[in-house]
Amino acid sequence: MRLMQLRAPRRAPLDGFRSLSSAAAGVAAAAAAAAPRVPLLINGRLVDSESTDPGVPVRCPATQKLLATTPIATAAEMKAAVDAAKAAFPKWAATSVSNRARVMFKLQALIREHEDELAALLSAEHGKTIEDAKGDIFRGLEVVEHACSITSLQMGETVPGVAGSTDVHSYRLPLGVCAGIAPFNFPAMIPLWMFPMGVVTGNTYVLKPSERVPLTAMRLAALAQEAGLPDGVLNIIHGTHDAVNFICDDPAIKAISFVGGDAAGAHIYSRASNNGKRVQANLGAQNHAVVLEDADMAAAAGALVAAAFGAAGQRCMAISRVVLVGKKSQEVLPRLLELAEGLALGPGDAASTDVPPLNSNQAKERVERLVNAGVSQGASIPLNGLGAKVEGYPDGNWVGPTILTDVTPEMECYKNEIFGPVLQVLSVDTLDEAISLINANPYGNGTALFTRSGAAARKYTHEVDIGQIGINLPIPVPLPMFSFTGSRGSILGDHNFYGKGAVTFYTQWKTVTSNWKPTQGEKEFSLSMPTM
Repeated sequence: MRLMQLRAPRRAPLDGFRSLSSAAAGVAAAAAAAAPRVPLLINGRLVDSESTDPGVPVRCPATQKLLATTPIATAAEMKAAVDAAKAAFPKWAATSVSNRARVMFKLQALIREHEDELAALLSAEHGKTIEDAKGDIFRGLEVVEHACSITSLQMGETVPGVAGSTDVHSYRLPLGVCAGIAPFNFPAMIPLWMFPMGVVTGNTYVLKPSERVPLTAMRLAALAQEAGLPDGVLNIIHGTHDAVNFICDDPAIKAISFVGGDAAGAHIYSRASNNGKRVQANLGAQNHAVVLEDADMAAAAGALVAAAFGAAGQRCMAISRVVLVGKKSQEVLPRLLELAEGLALGPGDAASTDVPPLNSNQAKERVERLVNAGVSQGASIPLNGLGAKVEGYPDGNWVGPTILTDVTPEMECYKNEIFGPVLQVLSVDTLDEAISLINANPYGNGTALFTRSGAAARKYTHEVDIGQIGINLPIPVPLPMFSFTGSRGSILGDHNFYGKGAVTFYTQWKTVTSNWKPTQGEKEFSLSMPTM
């Protein structure tokens, strides 16, 4: 069925949503005829919200055509989603770990099978290029693949015979109902960071995708149902502030996973923690790359252009700042400018596009404001992408690749996360100065160093206070058998995303100490604490 048919009858079965159109062009054409309202997913069924709120428009970033409207779920609907998850929990938690893993095996196969469809849908609602959308999906898919190993990942611990006939066993058990609050910039990857690890460990889930890009998450949920996820195990609600506060406050929800901006993350962490919930919150980032004088300048330039301008810079692991160390490293600048000038701006579904539109007009205005602030405070702008135009797309949220040089840490552009296709260039004399500059920044998400020196690389990795480091790599996002380990101002909470950190976050220990004596003699007891 086409996207315009997405608005299902109240309590309609989820089956119809599984056949959502895969063509971005079809999505836009359907939306031009009638803008559908995105349904909720409650207890395995699509529910047309009864909210009278007009909702949030989902627009194509290149054309502003209305693709859909995201409803603001009512309090009763959100409660129904949590109640469904709560009711489904006992049976799902008692499902064997092998059978939960089998659902993940089927889900990863279905995601691969529907990759093109998912990429077209993601590109339509977010604006990413088709190839970048496939990368978004793939990095989430890797987490689903890792979830297939849950039979090993969720093993407990035991020590037999700790004291005579006493044995101790510890089990990793699910928490109950968990929730995820996802951002707009990775419509597939971040939801796939969240609910697969949440449900495979035996929890049930309530997901709130970004109201700006809900369609990909809904399609993934349909695939999860097709893979065998029982009704009520995964539920989806939509909304803005009230939905976030509901998730923070509802006593049935035991843990919350969040990725997004600083203000929202701090609010969620504080409010939910005060309500006794576990919270993992990935916040902002201002990632630096450092280029030393011995670096391969051509390779460094290519890596920096990809990391700064891919996805129009709307990545939490984008390289938005490069620190050039010494005079010779300045040689990278002409090559940077040449490569960036050659990038093609255009809609995400065009094969020739390198840099897509920003997701919203508000994002475009923020980029323009911060770039202009940098120039007014003394930064140079050898490449200015503000005011860029794309033929045939007069209403797109266009900002072309932009490079600011002579940037200093006191400038407003440096102190704020621009989150657009803007690369800021700073210069220092020594590696020690570069490390000090980066460590003075409040964020600790990711960084990269370009060098041929093993000694310099070792010094950098040991002394820079950043959670994820790339050496001659621009975007050091760990593979899912590890964990996403942003640090300092980039994370709140003690648990990391995916990998072993996810298993820790979504489970709790239960320890059983047993004593089975071989014979039944006279009862012996002591009022003293045991010493052996």
